[in-house]
Amino acid sequence: MIAANNQPSWRRFLLRYETLLLAVLVIEWLIFYHYGTSTNRRGHLVGFGTLDRQFDILRHSCEIGLLALALTPVILTAGIDLSVGSLLGLCAIVFGKLWHDGGLSIPLAAALTLVVGAMGGGLNAGLITALRLPPLIVTLGTYSLFRGLAEAITQGAVTYTDFPSGFLFLGQERWNGLPMQAWLFLLMAVLVWILVHRTTWGRSFRVIGFSPEGARYAGLPVERRVSIVYILAGIIAALAALIYTARLGQAKADAGTGYELFAITAVVLGGTSIFGGRGSVTGTLLGVAAIAVLKNGLACLPVVIRLNAAEEISGLLTGALLLVALTGNAVPTFLNYLRARRQAR
Repeated sequence: MIAANNQPSWRRFLLRYETLLLAVLVIEWLIFYHYGTSTNRRGHLVGFGTLDRQFDILRHSCEIGLLALALTPVILTAGIDLSVGSLLGLCAIVFGKLWHDGGLSIPLAAALTLVVGAMGGGLNAGLITALRLPPLIVTLGTYSLFRGLAEAITQGAVTYTDFPSGFLFLGQERWNGLPMQAWLFLLMAVLVWILVHRTTWGRSFRVIGFSPEGARYAGLPVERRVSIVYILAGIIAALAALIYTARLGQAKADAGTGYELFAITAVVLGGTSIFGGRGSVTGTLLGVAAIAVLKNGLACLPVVIRLNAAEEISGLLTGALLLVALTGNAVPTFLNYLRARRQAR
């Protein structure tokens, strides 16, 4: 059998998971273009295939995309953060209150919001590393805590609006042809890609996810590195809150509800192992694109429009995608277990 390293580069490229996911994404887009695009009486395209719809896909996927980028290093270390959506909502409310009620300038309110995001991530990090509590339980608790704080601050009714046009530019206008928030998302994607794939820190995330004890024996500061990924996730969630607020022009307590499900699905669908130790930022970006095209494409299908059930069907298919991706992650581990049992006999 020819070793993988001796295969031609084009074959290795075709066999990469990211390449297969890209092919699925292209097929998905073509299906929605065919069935979700039509022409009006003037002969103009309407529906999924229009340029405005593609910009909408890009614009509406930025916040979930940022959360997925935040979760990629977390899951690489075999962790999980269920609180990012709730932290987004809390940070949106904090930003609105600091500007509207506190009288702070937009830049200062935004900077303090990023600090609040870092503190939220730091709370998760402290409970996980200092008290050695399971990340799933910790972030499930802070998921409720952050959302409850947002509801308490607003008493479940207050919505902050009337933000200045200079701030709304970040979420509602275009620069050099692309939505402004898309540039911020691309910048963050590049920074996270460099961190994960081109630094010793990124390599240590994989080592920690593969074997925390082995990483400790190798002299890696496991607790410190794990703390960093959760704090980074909090900061990126706060940035997503600012973009969310700028896009909608309002800050409300239910901002980001359910976003953690889409973000986790994007990361796992992109090939990052839920057990840690394996994954890529490129795969995460493709996972985000696949989910964004799915959500927006469904809304353009005539049958879905007649049923008025785009959100329900989107949630159903996203949950199914997550289960499929999780199963795909578990299959190699199960096969290795069976192989080890056979060899033990």
